[in-house]
Amino acid sequence: MDFQLKDKVAFITGGSRGIGRAMALMFADHGANIVICGRTKESLDQTVQDLKAKGVKAWGFQTDVSRMDDVERFVSDAMKAAGQVDILVNNAVTSTSAPFDQLTDDEFRYHIDVKLMAYIRIARLVLPHMKRQGSGRIVNVGGMTARIVAPLRMTNGVTNAGVANFTKQFADYTARHNVTVNCVHPGYTATERVTQIFESEAKQTGTDIDTIIENRTDDIPLGKLIQPEDIAAAALFFCSPLANMVTGQCIAVDGGSGQSVNY
Repeated sequence: MDFQLKDKVAFITGGSRGIGRAMALMFADHGANIVICGRTKESLDQTVQDLKAKGVKAWGFQTDVSRMDDVERFVSDAMKAAGQVDILVNNAVTSTSAPFDQLTDDEFRYHIDVKLMAYIRIARLVLPHMKRQGSGRIVNVGGMTARIVAPLRMTNGVTNAGVANFTKQFADYTARHNVTVNCVHPGYTATERVTQIFESEAKQTGTDIDTIIENRTDDIPLGKLIQPEDIAAAALFFCSPLANMVTGQCIAVDGGSGQSVNY
């Protein structure tokens, strides 16, 4: 299927590992040129190399998205390198696993800066470029804690709920400029970060990690952890002609584990 991404440029934050890397590789498979940012130079360099091997242009920028000056530098350098931005995937992520009475203001504030505020800031910076060209696609990645109660991950829930609300509010504002904004809620996805969450929960509860993984898998009706490529496929849909009239939506890719009814 032709998703009409050839020669378009996708900016993907947190694009060197996990879900972000899977998105970068999948978009490149469909001909998009890719700009990624992340905190670790080694993984950035490796992902850029893997992207170029697919025959597309690719750039990587070491960036701490919790810092406004880093975000501004990333978008400026990315525009100088790529010359345009057709797609923005906000995917940068962090996580804190602890009971509420052990969480500090700084932990809440840092999580909000890395995710919600970074998403807002980068969207604000790329929007003028999308408005000038008369089109654009923005995809925000916000975990399932936006919809569920997760006692050991309250900072995640507060932040991801903000991402979901921002998605709808921003989509309403950008629609007049032919810029769509949508959100993907990943369930438990087989990434290094999720493994770290499981390890932290195992330590907090005195349970071994294999039991934690088994319990989480039992909670997923489809019976397996989500793969990064499953999330990437949802983002690909949002950025394709198949979703020309889809905006302001939050879709869970969770194997059916979410128990709330959303309509």
